[in-house]
Amino acid sequence: MARIKGGMNARRKHNRVLKLAKGYRGARSKQYRIAKQSVMRAMASAFAGRKQRKRDMRSLWITRINAAARLNGLSYSQFMHGLKLAEIDINRKMLAEMAVNDAAGFTALCETAKKAIA
Repeated sequence: MARIKGGMNARRKHNRVLKLAKGYRGARSKQYRIAKQSVMRAMASAFAGRKQRKRDMRSLWITRINAAARLNGLSYSQFMHGLKLAEIDINRKMLAEMAVNDAAGFTALCETAKKAIA
């Protein structure tokens, strides 16, 4: 039985990494060893970036809610506490959307929160 060498599999593995490194500068897109390091780092950064984006979006929603609540005479924490007491369960993403696009609806929520606090 003839011996099977690993050349095909190695080339396939190398080409897969080099394809991912396409567009990188210099040896990062040409040499397998350096390209592999760059691709691994890029994938780790992409994973971390997806998690960071979720944190950034939540922060943006809270900022928008706070700005709109202050226009209605409440702070963010008072507003959220009032909604909790009034048993209104609506997430921050939707509250921020209302704050930007539906000022009348958000004002109604603020009034409800004020009544619940008082």
